[in-house]
Amino acid sequence: MQLYNLKDHNEAVSFSEAVVLGIGSGQGLFFPDHIEPFSQQEIESLLAMPLVPRSQRILRHLIGDELPELEDIVADAFNFKAPLKEVGGNKYCLELFHGPTLAFKDFGARFLARVLSKVRGDKHLTILTATSGDTGAAVADAFYGQKGIDVVVLYPDGKISPLQEKLIATLGGNIRAVRIEGIFDQCQDLVKTAFDDADFKSRIGLNSANSINIARLLAQVTYYFEAVASLPEDKRAQVVFSVPCGNFGDITAGLIAKALGLKSRFVIACNANDTVPRYLSSGTWDPHATVATLSNAMDISRPNNWPRVEALVKMQGWSLKDFDFGSLSDEETKKAMRNIYKNYGYVAEPHAAIACQCLEDNMKDGEVGIFLGTAHPAKFKAAVDEILGIDLALPEALAQKAQLESKSVLMQPEYETLKNYILKELGL
Repeated sequence: MQLYNLKDHNEAVSFSEAVVLGIGSGQGLFFPDHIEPFSQQEIESLLAMPLVPRSQRILRHLIGDELPELEDIVADAFNFKAPLKEVGGNKYCLELFHGPTLAFKDFGARFLARVLSKVRGDKHLTILTATSGDTGAAVADAFYGQKGIDVVVLYPDGKISPLQEKLIATLGGNIRAVRIEGIFDQCQDLVKTAFDDADFKSRIGLNSANSINIARLLAQVTYYFEAVASLPEDKRAQVVFSVPCGNFGDITAGLIAKALGLKSRFVIACNANDTVPRYLSSGTWDPHATVATLSNAMDISRPNNWPRVEALVKMQGWSLKDFDFGSLSDEETKKAMRNIYKNYGYVAEPHAAIACQCLEDNMKDGEVGIFLGTAHPAKFKAAVDEILGIDLALPEALAQKAQLESKSVLMQPEYETLKNYILKELGL
């Protein structure tokens, strides 16, 4: 697989090189300049397969001949289900929260961790990643205890749910959790600054597990096929996905699935951090200051993966005007959660509720709608209980974590402070 730096097309790397590097020079994202589609016959064959063999076939098609262990990696990483739950009104929820950390990030993080363990050789790596909630938990779990790899997770203090924090900050060992006094965008800026520090990057073997890493992104392509495969055959012709968007990695993966030949269209679902909906309406890129919301994983005003979306749209000859989109305030999100529960008896956490409402607002006659359930509702138990007037039971994985003490440290959003902390922790 040949990948190019979107900011410097002269920087071309293999898939394995892109995974180890994480990001290119000038903070450019790696992305292919061509995606070979499957034939319609191949698509039909794929949709008849179970999740793991189908995912092996898709990822082998994308990545090519490198990484002989790919099939084994996929089988080990995707050892949980992604069920499609019928909600009502010709709408379904793709429940992506049945992995070990109860969020969709488990697909990408587990795949990335296993790929890195194969391609790093004897090189020590330090994973530095920013999270608005679920990425950090998935990455921490996926890399916990792996020899030769240390992980530092940055997250905004007080702006992720308590249970999300417990999944990140209670492991210890090779996992370090750092609470940043600020917003997610500041965490993300710290990661970007570290990648621009060539000496530091080389010294610690810096890598990232955010969706800027191409391995994370490609793994997520597979569950869009799983969603369509789970539909009755007579409902597969006109599928629309509504994707809750933060860093826009998830919808980028969906668009790659579309480029591969999966018949689908997409609705961009955002909260009050609505940079992209405003951009699609006005043509002006004007990020506002990030605001904290109930749907914290979407609290991102400068999404890293948007350049990939635009590159893919250009590559395929699509138009940004093809996207429907919407954004909900917290009050509108609460209303959506109540309506879904009242009308369908389905418990949706804030991110899924936004996706469901934006789906309802944009579905066309004859379409079958699928919205992504990106996290288990129990990860937002306090909010869900209060808004819906219920007492949601905690899954065992969360119940155990809830009793543990956090091992996180608090830090100002200052690069030199973070750099010195990491060097000290690594004994360098």
